[in-house]
Amino acid sequence: MLRNQFDRRTVLAAGALSALAPAAAKAQSAKTEGQAATKKAVPKIALEEHIIFPDFVEYLAETKQNIRSDLFDKVVPILEDFGDRRLEAMDRNGIAYSVLSISGPGVQIEPDHAKAAKLAKSANDRLAAQVQKQPKRYGGFAHLALQDPAGAADELERCMTDLGFQGALINGETNGEYLDHRRFDVFWERAAALKAPIYIHPGNPAGKSAAYAGHPELWGPTWSWAAETCTHALRLVFSGVFDRFPDARVILGHMGETLPMQPWRLDSRYPISNTAFEIEKKPSEYLRNNLWLTTSGVCDDVALRCALDNIGGDRVLFSVDYPFEKPEIAAKWIDNAEISEDERFAVSQGNAAKLMNISL
Repeated sequence: MLRNQFDRRTVLAAGALSALAPAAAKAQSAKTEGQAATKKAVPKIALEEHIIFPDFVEYLAETKQNIRSDLFDKVVPILEDFGDRRLEAMDRNGIAYSVLSISGPGVQIEPDHAKAAKLAKSANDRLAAQVQKQPKRYGGFAHLALQDPAGAADELERCMTDLGFQGALINGETNGEYLDHRRFDVFWERAAALKAPIYIHPGNPAGKSAAYAGHPELWGPTWSWAAETCTHALRLVFSGVFDRFPDARVILGHMGETLPMQPWRLDSRYPISNTAFEIEKKPSEYLRNNLWLTTSGVCDDVALRCALDNIGGDRVLFSVDYPFEKPEIAAKWIDNAEISEDERFAVSQGNAAKLMNISL
């Protein structure tokens, strides 16, 4: 008798729980929808958004070794467009403002110094003309011929003071020279005085390492560009550029080219390393004081959380890497990333607006 009563109560309880399950699921769904509704899309500023001019396509062709050749011809018309196609993509994805820059490598691989300087100045003038047509939507990063560091410093100042640009974008090393070399001090001195952000964008190294032999998939955006650009930034740190010019500002794309996960390791290993220079602070301090990151091409919550926590909540800026990445993916991701609303605003526009004096 007791066994039968127990079984009956168990069945009734189970039935009651089963009846409640749909209601509970509905309530949880409503809660989830409510949480999602609190995530507000913020008008975005994007910083790694590329263009090309006809006389730069030959330089762009150097990147054919990094991407599938059938994609190259498709991307050129998109890069050349400053009108409806680009603006429509921005509007559709809540991008209020794009800072435009020459798609690499540009004059960084031009051996003729005079030609490089002439082309860079011409490109900057043409970009400024396009920006003037849409001043509320477009800004610009200067294209610079670092073959002549003093000339590049003058051109940077012209672009910022006369053309209203937001800084400069450098496509990797310039004919085998990295920006930590002391001959570039004249450039860094001017950039620091102007408080000009210098975006170090990926480029190929002067020679291909044997590490990539037989693995073309590693050569370019999948891996070698990140390794190359991360190394370029660390050369600035360990050569004392930021000690000599503490106001220098460097931006790295692609969520910092792997650097956000490295500060502890850099601080731990530097004291026991062979050194060519002595720096005044821990490596991590330079990353947190002189470095800004963009989210270009890395739409990942875990990577974003690492960057915010390890480099700084005021140091991470939204970007797409248009047209090489899809704005639909980047915009949807940042609009729904698992971060606070204050962080979402800062990443989407606030940090960039502060760094580059942009008003939406």
